Amino acid sequence: MKDVTMNKIKISANNVQVYYGDNHAIKDVDVQIEDKTVTAFIGPSGCGKSTFLRCLNRMNDTIDICRVTGDIAIDGEDIYDRRVDPVQLRAKVGMVFQKPNPFPKSIYDNVAYGPRIHGLSRSKAELDEIVEKSLRRAAIWNEVKDRLSAPGTGLSGGQQQRLCIARAIATAPEVLLMDEPCSALDPIATAQVEELIDELRQSFAVVIVTHSMQQAARVSQNTAFFHLGSLVEYGDTDTIFTSPSDPRTESYITGRIG
Repeated sequence: MKDVTMNKIKISANNVQVYYGDNHAIKDVDVQIEDKTVTAFIGPSGCGKSTFLRCLNRMNDTIDICRVTGDIAIDGEDIYDRRVDPVQLRAKVGMVFQKPNPFPKSIYDNVAYGPRIHGLSRSKAELDEIVEKSLRRAAIWNEVKDRLSAPGTGLSGGQQQRLCIARAIATAPEVLLMDEPCSALDPIATAQVEELIDELRQSFAVVIVTHSMQQAARVSQNTAFFHLGSLVEYGDTDTIFTSPSDPRTESYITGRIG
């Protein structure tokens, strides 16, 4: 599913280092992430994939002992600039977590929450429209349209994850981060979410952390391989999987390390 055309660069990271206290968790990461593309981060557990993902919407700011240095820009704007409000940034850079985490609210209110706090709708009719559009784009509208006032926590795991995706895209973000979005789902729900990811890349830059190399191969156009806190190799997914240039990447893909 590789597009022939090079998309514009959406996220640019240069010389990124992350420290947890004295632990140097991420070392010298440089990466350019294309718009309207799915970029997969792969690598063994604890290699820094999720830590780096969380740098892209400043989620690491919430961890006291965490320090991030280097430059990360979205559309050329430094997201760590003092003038950048992390709350506004997170409206622009949506995030979906490993375990579905709907709010203990109705299905409608789960999706309406972001647009409400960011003032994205001027009327109930506009909010209704945002909620419906987001649920449609997350491929769950037909399943929930007759019970929007029911609690989101009453849905199945796969439905909850699609609800969380609807919630993430309701603020009209430009980037969607997904931290192992299918690891808690069964194969059928996983296939639905993967299909959805392929559709969402028409509108967003999607970055997905995944433990599953098969999933990375199925859904992404570009792949970054992390190992021991370093970005070992980054490029076109087909190339990374068929002819990686670094022996560590090949060892991971063939199952010798990991």
